[in-house]
Formats: sequence, structure tokens, C-alpha cells
Amino acid sequence: MAYWLFKSEPFKWSWEMQKAAGKKGQQWDGVRNYQARNNMRAMQIGDRGFFYHSNEGLEVVGIVEVCALAHHDTTTDDPRWECVDIRAVKDVPKPVTLEEIKANEKLAKMVLVNNSRLSVQPVAEDEWAEICRMGGLEGE
Repeated sequence: MAYWLFKSEPFKWSWEMQKAAGKKGQQWDGVRNYQARNNMRAMQIGDRGFFYHSNEGLEVVGIVEVCALAHHDTTTDDPRWECVDIRAVKDVPKPVTLEEIKANEKLAKMVLVNNSRLSVQPVAEDEWAEICRMGGLEGE
């Protein structure tokens, strides 16, 4: 299993909206960055991801699961753009802020710290475990 981080501005698509999408999930559409798209192309069913509120909150608030492989993004006619579908798995009991992530030396090499603008990014296994620990989800 691989780990990822999905960034969303909560006024556009919030964690609460993601949870409301239910088991069917929701396509992670509107991504217009080649690196982020390529990250989605690399995803497998069952991969886990952090749901991160950007611009407002700046924190990891939930865990999602990839439930559909990369496919055409229905918000555009341009065949270059693809997306995956994700569904909510669980809340992070104690949301982990960007400030806390940047202050943790174990996370110094995390993509979020070094390329905070990338909307879909990989998370290393040890980074995943550390953020889960910080958020009250040890053993995830």
C-alpha cells in the first residue's frame, strides 16, 4: 500500500463534504498539475491518503482511501487530465497542523514541507506513521 496527501480548500470541498459522499466516494477532480496527475496515475485501489485542508485550517483532518483507479476527469474535455475516486475512512481525532508538521524534524523531508503547493503528493511510510501518531491514530 502507498500513502498520499490530498489538499483541498474547505470552501470548495471540505472533509465534511467528503464524508457526506459516502462509501461510493467522489472523484478528486479539477487537478491541473502534471505532477499531481501523475501521482494519481500511480495510485492503487486501497491506497490511503491524508485529507488536508489548505488555505483555511492548514491541517490534516481525515483519512481517505482510493476506491477507483485513475480515469478521465469529467470536469474537462481535455484528455490529458485524469483523477481517482476517494472515499472517507475516518476522522483524525486531533487534526495535525502544518505548523506542527514543519516543527517535527522527523517530517523535514516531507513533500508538504518542501513543496506545499502540490495538491496531490506522496507520503513516505514513516511520515504516515508519524502524522498518525501526532493525530491520535497510532497503528494506522
